[in-house]
Amino acid sequence: MTTHLVWFRNDLRVQDNSALYAACRDPQAQVVGLFIATPAQWQQHGMAPRQAEFIQQHLNALGTALAERGIALFIRQAEDFSGAVSQVDQFCQQYNIGRLFYNYQYEVNERERDARLENQLAGRVICQGFDDSLLLAPGSVVTGNREMYKVFTPFSRAFIKRLKEQLPECLPAPKPRAPALSFQPVELDYPRQPVDSRLFPVGEQAAIHQLRAFCQQPVSRYGDRRDYPAIEGTSRLSGYLAIGVLSPRQCLHRLLAEHPHSLEGEGGSLWLNELIWREFYRHLLVAYPKLCRYRPFIDWTDRVQWNDNPEALLAWQRGETGYPIVDAAMRQLNTTGWMHNRLRMVVASFLVKDLLIDWRKGEHYFMTQLIDGDLAANNGGWQWAASTGTDAAPYFRIFNPTTQGERFDSEGQFIRRWIPELAHIPGKYIHSPWAWADKSGQRLNYPRPMVDHKKARLATLAAYEAARQ
Repeated sequence: MTTHLVWFRNDLRVQDNSALYAACRDPQAQVVGLFIATPAQWQQHGMAPRQAEFIQQHLNALGTALAERGIALFIRQAEDFSGAVSQVDQFCQQYNIGRLFYNYQYEVNERERDARLENQLAGRVICQGFDDSLLLAPGSVVTGNREMYKVFTPFSRAFIKRLKEQLPECLPAPKPRAPALSFQPVELDYPRQPVDSRLFPVGEQAAIHQLRAFCQQPVSRYGDRRDYPAIEGTSRLSGYLAIGVLSPRQCLHRLLAEHPHSLEGEGGSLWLNELIWREFYRHLLVAYPKLCRYRPFIDWTDRVQWNDNPEALLAWQRGETGYPIVDAAMRQLNTTGWMHNRLRMVVASFLVKDLLIDWRKGEHYFMTQLIDGDLAANNGGWQWAASTGTDAAPYFRIFNPTTQGERFDSEGQFIRRWIPELAHIPGKYIHSPWAWADKSGQRLNYPRPMVDHKKARLATLAAYEAARQ
């Protein structure tokens, strides 16, 4: 009997899993699964302890779901990707694997790992990879000159045109192949932090339920609500997408089932746009591998003279900058492992454009905290905020943290939730609490603003202009 191996990575689901579906197509083949934890590699990449916990929870859920279908999931550990290649090779020899199925990962280290493995298994095991974590494969949406788009808007137009021509299909979960097996939960050898199950309930079905609930009603109000952190206006599906508990195809098909005209700019088109941003950043990683190596997309921005200020960086990390909306956002991140998307832009702009601290330090800190940490999206967002990436807007786009707070948390509901020491501040002063304290002779257990935004803005513009020249 031929034995097929599915190597699971960031695709911890049974529904719409290209590699798993392909491995199970032959009814005569025995199918087994393998997951290899690589703690040293995760540490090098800065994986957040909450994401490690989320992975463990869903790895155990996957093991149970596969066992119910008669498919055994084996868990192994290697220090790094080099060790993972050896582990897969040994597994294939031990279990006489005839075919290996896996879904592509697009980061440089991961692509090099897979190429090394295929070379090592050549002549012994047939390997088959799939573009599973994207709606459209990298390199399939290009300019007339066959080049990757460098600006999002024309990429998005071309992307939607391709979707209209042919939608990617959603694949069913495999049917039971043998009597049910037992699965023993595992403990990953990596630092972990608890995940708030109210924000991110565990399980593939919980993720699908959350997707359906969002697409049935809130997605139609997404454009009006998504920028306001005090209300539940976003999908909160990013954590599931990051580790592959959901696929982007499931998101697209559910959206179109509820709002059929989203590709025409109606219904859920704004949320569809966010899915396309996710695709854009992943396509860029493949076209420009330097983005995986902490390099800016715009070369001259590497000459910006950043401030080396560990104290300022720590104050930003702790949410002690003296700017309430920035501090509330950072405390949300530190406490939950998640941050509202509007606030990701605000805090990133503050670190880079107000404190003039290297965007790479912010990118790294986010990865160490985010439950939805994803290299492509995180790097793309930080380079967007730092004006070092693919963006139509030039470097003099600088968010004013006070006016951002006034605009998107006008009553201070979000601020009061995360900064209890400001709970008693009158609404008129919630975004400038020291103005109230000085005026009324009150003492605050809250820091004064660490920089003057107007002066910091001018210094940043000068630093960027000097680098550009």
